[in-house]
Amino acid sequence: MIRYALTRLALLLLGLVVASVLIFVTLRVLPGDVAQQIAGTTSTPEQVAALRERLGLDVPLPTQYVEWMAGLVRGDLGTSLVTGSPVAAELAAKAQVTVPLGLMSMAVALIIALPFGVVAAIRRGRADGTALSFGAQAIAAVPVVWAGMMLVVVFAIWLGWLPAQGFPRGGWGDPARAFAALILPAVTIGVVEGAMLMRFVRSATLSAMGQDFVRTAAAKGLTRRAALLRHGLPTVGLSIISVLGLQVAGIVVGAVVIEQLFTLPGIGRMLVADVGLRDLPKVQGELLALTAVVLVVGFIVDLVHRGLDPRQREAS
Repeated sequence: MIRYALTRLALLLLGLVVASVLIFVTLRVLPGDVAQQIAGTTSTPEQVAALRERLGLDVPLPTQYVEWMAGLVRGDLGTSLVTGSPVAAELAAKAQVTVPLGLMSMAVALIIALPFGVVAAIRRGRADGTALSFGAQAIAAVPVVWAGMMLVVVFAIWLGWLPAQGFPRGGWGDPARAFAALILPAVTIGVVEGAMLMRFVRSATLSAMGQDFVRTAAAKGLTRRAALLRHGLPTVGLSIISVLGLQVAGIVVGAVVIEQLFTLPGIGRMLVADVGLRDLPKVQGELLALTAVVLVVGFIVDLVHRGLDPRQREAS
């Protein structure tokens, strides 16, 4: 198990290095001059050249990349070209919105996917099971922006139960208002992701119901449902754990879109604004941070899955 963990850790680090190269190169080939945009249209060529030198944009790209990586090793993501603030500090401030949003979205997705996926499998071939399966497919195909707008119309405009947009100016200093501001965004992401996860839960449950140990338990007197709940759900749980990394990736992408729709001051909204401003250090720091979250969660999920699955433990 230790050897496997070290191998996975090496792959994680390699993935981060590859991601950093792709992010760095992609941002540098985008059209436009960062220094010109910051200096403004009325600046002279000499002023633009001086600003480019002050920002370190005049050095060769390999040197810029090496300096960026050296800063990452020290925990320094760089400094914003626009605000002059450390990128890490701005990410930490915005994460106070994005991280709770992601956790709430994952909770909503699991609350939807687990019970409804199991019921859809147990009731396969019946009207309610078919309706659940069809509903999951339909919801999974809904664009997350459209789902968010529909929820705003119903729960914010018609019923007036929840705020339609924004986040308290004092942040989590007002926990009730902050939590209420994240409910609709989290439900929007969670419903769509939960519908996609529900289809996987249904497939995993059907697979577990066909296993020999479940059929043997049923033959010894247990009902099919009792046999599944007692002996099959652990197998289903292992299957679900294996795909949680993909769900996190979907939630991260959803957060970037939903923070725009609900005007939440999170990392996703900041990322979109910084792309427009061509604030390269911030954009590359934000993209690398989001990529690292997905890769690290996948690494943890993989280790947990291997540790809980007795077949994989024996193979270690």
